[in-house]
Amino acid sequence: MAAWDILRRGGTALDAVEAAVVILEDNPSFNAGTGAVLNAEGHVELDAAIMDGGSMRAGAVAAVRHIRNPVALARRILEDGRHLLLVGDGAVRYARKLGIRSCSEASLVVTQQLRRWQAAVGTVGAVAADVRGVVAAATSTGGTFGKLPGRVGDTPLIGCGTFADAMGAASCTGVGEAIIRVVMGKSAVDLLQGRTGPQSAARQAIALLQRVTQSQGGVIVVDRQGRFGRAHNTKSMPVCFVGGMRGRPISVS
Repeated sequence: MAAWDILRRGGTALDAVEAAVVILEDNPSFNAGTGAVLNAEGHVELDAAIMDGGSMRAGAVAAVRHIRNPVALARRILEDGRHLLLVGDGAVRYARKLGIRSCSEASLVVTQQLRRWQAAVGTVGAVAADVRGVVAAATSTGGTFGKLPGRVGDTPLIGCGTFADAMGAASCTGVGEAIIRVVMGKSAVDLLQGRTGPQSAARQAIALLQRVTQSQGGVIVVDRQGRFGRAHNTKSMPVCFVGGMRGRPISVS
């Protein structure tokens, strides 16, 4: 509810999606931040991105180690404005320059991941629309189980796993290489240009993914009116959304 509280007080969609994803990164049940999957060499490498639909500014990091909340680092890159995507050691050095504390890799590895050496739950993401009709999206992930060191998926690539513009915002999960090929985040938001609503846009984006790549994934979409859509062709995709005057959280799969 932290993200909803920000919106309810008149805060920005950008602040709301960052807050939501930080909470999910700190939850060891998810494949992002603490609890992320291990790569082929047994290390945690994290990707994250955040984008503001009003200004279309964005920030992203990829293959970073020793950073507990990569979405917060992505936000600082957005605010700095000189670059959009920083990777690996360069991103970590930039974090230190900003005063963002590093952490030990051991603190990010939960017992389940170390013991099973496999993913439990996938990528995390958030989309939001604020009272000004501005939307934002943020996504964070540990990537795929057993990935090669240095592998970068769709999450930090603007337009692929994360996208927002004046019409809407999208955050994606699934097989990153396939999502990149169909530029799924932007494909979903572009569908909002006509009379297509977020739910239909989400379903069409997943249909595109399946038709072109025969792969699995999921997407959440919000438009500037605050209408929400979600779709997936995976076995499940837990989603929670909050809206309306009462701000009652609703969980769906």
